[in-house]
Amino acid sequence: MNKKTLLFTSLLALGILQSGYKPWDEGMFPLSEIHKLDLKKAGLKIDQNEIYNPKGTSLVDALVNVGGCTGSFVSSEGLIITNHHCAFSAVQLASTPEHDYLTNGFVAKSHEQEIEAKGLTCRITDSYEDVSDRILGAVAQIEDPASRLKLINDAMKNIAVDAEKKDPGIKAEVSEMFIGKTYVLFRYKTIQDVRLVYVPNRQIGEYGGETDNWVWPRHTGDFSFMRAYVAKDGSPAKYSKDNVPYTPKKFLKVNPSGTNEEDFVFILGYPGKTFRHRPAEFIQYQQQYVLPYVSELYDFQNSTMENAGKKNKTTEIKLATRIKRNANVLKNYRGKLQGLKGIDLISQKKEEDASLAQFINNNVDVKAKYGNLMNDIDNLYKLINGDAQRDLWFAQIYNSTSLLSVSRNINNFKAALDAQPAAEKQNFFDQNISSLKQSLSNTYEAYEIEVDRKIFKRMLTDAAAFNPNQKVTAVNKVSSKGANSNAVIDQFIENTLGLSKLKDESYVMNTLLKSPKAIADYNDGLLLFEKDIARQIAEIKPEKDRREGLLNKLMGDYVNVKEKFKKKDFIPDANSTLRLTYGYVRGYWPADASYMRPYTTIKGILEKGTSGNPEFDYPAQIKALWNAKDFGPFAKKDLNDVPVSFLYNMDTTGGNSGSPIMNAKGELIGVNFDRAYGATINDYAWNESYSRSIGVDIRYVLWVASKIDKADFLIKEMGVKL
Repeated sequence: MNKKTLLFTSLLALGILQSGYKPWDEGMFPLSEIHKLDLKKAGLKIDQNEIYNPKGTSLVDALVNVGGCTGSFVSSEGLIITNHHCAFSAVQLASTPEHDYLTNGFVAKSHEQEIEAKGLTCRITDSYEDVSDRILGAVAQIEDPASRLKLINDAMKNIAVDAEKKDPGIKAEVSEMFIGKTYVLFRYKTIQDVRLVYVPNRQIGEYGGETDNWVWPRHTGDFSFMRAYVAKDGSPAKYSKDNVPYTPKKFLKVNPSGTNEEDFVFILGYPGKTFRHRPAEFIQYQQQYVLPYVSELYDFQNSTMENAGKKNKTTEIKLATRIKRNANVLKNYRGKLQGLKGIDLISQKKEEDASLAQFINNNVDVKAKYGNLMNDIDNLYKLINGDAQRDLWFAQIYNSTSLLSVSRNINNFKAALDAQPAAEKQNFFDQNISSLKQSLSNTYEAYEIEVDRKIFKRMLTDAAAFNPNQKVTAVNKVSSKGANSNAVIDQFIENTLGLSKLKDESYVMNTLLKSPKAIADYNDGLLLFEKDIARQIAEIKPEKDRREGLLNKLMGDYVNVKEKFKKKDFIPDANSTLRLTYGYVRGYWPADASYMRPYTTIKGILEKGTSGNPEFDYPAQIKALWNAKDFGPFAKKDLNDVPVSFLYNMDTTGGNSGSPIMNAKGELIGVNFDRAYGATINDYAWNESYSRSIGVDIRYVLWVASKIDKADFLIKEMGVKL
């Protein structure tokens, strides 16, 4: 530890170092809360209105939501920087064995060479408005939980539709900030034409692979560049050669000097989902059922897909995105399990809830309104836990087996077609067949028959072993046909997947979907099996809706009474809406005598490269440049090396991937891409002692772009002077 860090830690321990608003208080602050923060005392050197100004242009105008990740504009020509893993699926779709951009990377030397980023759109937050009174006022007198929830959902949809009618140029969405309590209307501008500009070699962009995922020290160059395009009149438009680069209201200034330890930093981004304002029963459900089930299932799926990919390069490319997504969730969930058990969060939550129950019972007015709250929550989760196996299986079955997903889409289309009057069938078919084909095409892109067979068998075998009160009717009909369940399941798979014509994409697209009659006449065992699954899902839906509606009401009450008990307002859980978090570049102590410095360097890439693990292979140019000390202006003087990644104590989660990390002046100095392993439980609890996020240092981004990929034209476009 250097002297600066030692001094800071000592002062902190003594209580001498103070700030007006402690950065180690958790916080993914919505736009509406930013004005309440004293960021100047924390270290901000610009006016807070420069971060968010509803009456003018500010830094939030440079932010975009890119396919569920975050990105930021870094030039006046719509250039966007985000993570390599956020662009991964689009790069996979653009790759072939002959043009393997996934492995080798891609650099467009001109706008004409930029490649369509299929499946990705950009969403820019335009404005927001609290609509809680409008929504909750409509359900104030409704007692039935399912009816109440339906009215809430209907009101959310209607408010969004009305907003889009008033301004056809935007997309509107009402987000639930606190379950059953607070609702905000967000207006977004959506850009449909997004293109790949620069993606580094996979040995850089995914250096360390799954071995290093969620781990510190980290040496991943997790960055990519895209560009947003619009029609010549500036309006959003689908991909076209006639489109022109989008001109954003604001773009970020890139500061090639980076940061130093203890520098103030902040992030704007679209964090996905957190669950910090939930009772102990929710945490127990996650720890006992959700996390272990999904982890084990995804581990099996990935082993199956990786083995298939080893046999065929086309298959490897086809399954790459699915494997990467699964692996990310798998390691994250295992980290959460370890973290939840490590800090025993269930016991902490139970103690907190016991104190809350005592507070309710000791206050007459509170008890009159919330007296049954804790018992109602407990009773509801007993029902939820009782159906956990079956419900989690239903949640995964369609994502697990590609052809079953195809079957669902075709069955739904057939049912909708059948419901049309005879005279309207052709018109309905013509209007909707393109969207069906696109949906099926997306599924087939990650489909491989032998992988489907093995995963389908795993799903059927799992369900056949469920308790009688959680049985899956469709599977039970199969497994009960013989004493040897395994043999019966094998035969069933052969009779469904094996004989189904749906495994032939060409047949489906060119023959089955050729006419209303062709699709109406087709049937097979797989479609019938999917109908049985869909039938049971429909049968249990009313009870699930009742439970969800009751949970919606109970969680709203839970937060209300907890705020009374704590005597403070809470920050809403993350929900993919634009948030701010801030803190400092700072290392941490994950274990006794194990201090983690906040920077890694190129030297660490070379050191890991001697391990023999292919995930630590790197381009030969990196070693040659490092040996020659050819760092350009991107070295950090006290390290005598180029910093690759760095740590900070900000509050992030999934969806913050690609978020710009900005310094005290609002300048881009890095791109957020991960959390340290101990911080995987940030979704449930945040603590300054172990919660660290990881970003790629802008100096490494610029060094790779300049020295490795000769993309100086992009550096020039960003206004960086070398």
